[in-house]
Amino acid sequence: MAVSFVTLFQWRLNSVLLQQENEILLGVKDQILSLVSKLDEVGSFLGDPFFWTLHARETAKSFLTLFKPKLGKKEKEQMVSLIRKLDEADDYVDDFIVKVYGQTEQDQKESTAEFGSEIENIKSRVSEIMNRSPQLGFSPNLEEDIKKLLRSKFDEGTPLVSCILSYMKMPYDLKLSLLFCCAFRRVYQKTKADLVRVLVAPGLVQEKSGELREDKAHENLERLVDLGMLEEEVSVWDSYSVPSPYYEFSLSVMNAEDFFISTANSDSMIISPMARHMSILEVANTITSMNNLQHSLFVSAKDGLSEASSDCLRTVLHYAKFLRVLDLENTLLKSLPDEIVKLVHLRYLGVTHSKLTELPESISNLRNLQTLDISWSEREIEVSNGVLNVVQLRHLKMYQSTNDGEVRVPQGISRLRNLQTLEGIYAGGGIAKELGIMTQLRSLEVRCVSDDHADELYVSVMKLTRLQKLSLYVERVSESCDSSSSLEYENSILPCLESFSPPPLLQTLELEGRLIEMPL
Repeated sequence: MAVSFVTLFQWRLNSVLLQQENEILLGVKDQILSLVSKLDEVGSFLGDPFFWTLHARETAKSFLTLFKPKLGKKEKEQMVSLIRKLDEADDYVDDFIVKVYGQTEQDQKESTAEFGSEIENIKSRVSEIMNRSPQLGFSPNLEEDIKKLLRSKFDEGTPLVSCILSYMKMPYDLKLSLLFCCAFRRVYQKTKADLVRVLVAPGLVQEKSGELREDKAHENLERLVDLGMLEEEVSVWDSYSVPSPYYEFSLSVMNAEDFFISTANSDSMIISPMARHMSILEVANTITSMNNLQHSLFVSAKDGLSEASSDCLRTVLHYAKFLRVLDLENTLLKSLPDEIVKLVHLRYLGVTHSKLTELPESISNLRNLQTLDISWSEREIEVSNGVLNVVQLRHLKMYQSTNDGEVRVPQGISRLRNLQTLEGIYAGGGIAKELGIMTQLRSLEVRCVSDDHADELYVSVMKLTRLQKLSLYVERVSESCDSSSSLEYENSILPCLESFSPPPLLQTLELEGRLIEMPL
């Protein structure tokens, strides 16, 4: 568990130096690098192969109930002390970034100097904790001891034994990816692209200069697929889930570490003060009180939230000051709770299968937001100008169950220059021309395509040199709809593609509608 906090905080500091905040932080760059170096020392201690073997032994104990943990009370107290300090430091960095945003130059200098002093204090405190930490007394034969113990209880070919041994050998980032994939199960499965965004937002992917975090997250998921730890669901297109016994074993790891907790419901659950990531499937009547240091919260409901659950959710969000990921599935919310737009650290917001009719202007307060997913709204939804001010936005997913599923956005959408994903958009009213400026787009889905803007849309798409996936849905002609037909777009003709030439990196082209002839 301590490794989780050490590694993630280290990644966060490196990310700060790579991002646009870099200019503000130049004055304290040396202090940050010095703290990163100290964390390297801590990581070397906690990341020792013997430590990971011990960790695996504790994990196996949690799952198999075979023996008592190796760490004694004093050692655990030291680890908890280290975890708390690093967690406080991580939240302090986030608070600082928000604080200096919009400050005057003089105030920024003062805040930065204060930040530099606090970084030095954090480094000193981490050193003090590690100097007091007792030696753990690792056995060089511990890994082999675990294997013998497992084989004494199970046949060597038992899937559980193979699962535990495979987990022991996995690099740390893959372990985190596996745990987060377990947040979604059964009807709450996510597509691979959705899983990528969920991994990126809370900082579970190490950022490197010149490399997109999304690409690294995708690579991790592919590795999990290759290892058989992530499988595509046959019944749900492009959806993935963690199969048995990896799913059950991963839940035991979560419980052993208290780092990520997943539960069927939360009516009577006690949440560990150390837990930073929480997944609640099929919320019942209440959402239990949580610590105010939650970083990720996934909530799914069966048939919408009850009034009691909605009130509980608002209370939780009111105190969730450092929340970075909020995913609300099938809650049927009619409006966005006011508490959400005050979550200034939020990087991922999913409100899917809802009854939302609008996004408020105050959505612009979420200046760190990277992903906004409002797919599958049961009502026609209006997107306000406030969205155009969320300049860090990288992924915008929209879909409504009315009309042709298209969502109309205000003019000026091209101001979102960092967008990589844009789904469910209507390209009429001048929006088609704006799309040609959004050259970072890698996935684009346009709905209700018609003759009045098709040519302009095709010209814009051909300018998107990074585009890898393009989906075009034709405008359905109401009088041509045949309720007895299984082909939704059977009589709706897609505007002529004769002038269209696909961008150079395009890998997937989806066309919904009839073609008069196949374009050359």
